[in-house]
Amino acid sequence: MGAPGDIEFDDDVQRRIYRHVERSGTTTVDDVRDEIRVPAPAGSKPARSGTTEPRVRLPPEEFHDHVDAMVEAGHLVERDGTLHLAFDEGTEEYTEGDLTYRIRPARESDRRGIAAAIREVAEEGTSIAGERVAAEIDEQGALLRHNDRKSRMFFVGEVASDEDGGDEWSDGEGEIAGWVHVDAPELDKLRHTGELTVGVRERYREHGIGSRLLERAIDWADEANYRKVYQSVPATNETAIDLLQDHGWETEAVREDHYLVGEEFVDEVMMAREP
Repeated sequence: MGAPGDIEFDDDVQRRIYRHVERSGTTTVDDVRDEIRVPAPAGSKPARSGTTEPRVRLPPEEFHDHVDAMVEAGHLVERDGTLHLAFDEGTEEYTEGDLTYRIRPARESDRRGIAAAIREVAEEGTSIAGERVAAEIDEQGALLRHNDRKSRMFFVGEVASDEDGGDEWSDGEGEIAGWVHVDAPELDKLRHTGELTVGVRERYREHGIGSRLLERAIDWADEANYRKVYQSVPATNETAIDLLQDHGWETEAVREDHYLVGEEFVDEVMMAREP
């Protein structure tokens, strides 16, 4: 994956297909074809208003040629008649003690699982920024973004469901054990920076999931040419602070009594590292 915002298309139809899928998250192939209209061939009946150029859907074969090209190029994934954004990072599997899990890029189908994991961790009062992320991904729009305005990436730690026997996955049936999220702001002057949040559900801790998620996100940020990744955590979250420090993060500042957790004011620790 290149630098944030570097996906460009010489073909206008493919650019519009990509943007529509990105805005929609997961959408059907038919819906995309219906949305992407092109000027009608010469000699076609004029638009009803008589003033607007008539626009029509692409012929099915031509439209699917565009989609196939984008799938082959690694920009989109087509599954069961739906389209969503594709990212080329792979899946890595680990076994620590009695737990087998995998670290992989998130998919649109992970939206609810990620939000649930973030909220579960946030209830402990340890991931204030995560609460905002959960609210954002509840809204309509793509879970993952990579364009000239916005870049956002999630990786997840996934544990096999009980139905899969605990050590194998049926696609889409695993449980989200943890997440890491890197978000680049829209402001040009800050696009070399990314805000990171990371968390693991309590019952899945002490298996290395948090460390591997963090390493995966930093590797991605490095490949995407971020100059700096930062995160703010409550001072009471000593586990997260220790994790970040163990991976080379440094404290840039402390804002006293910045958070109100329950009935207690808590300092904010602002940490960062260069990929």
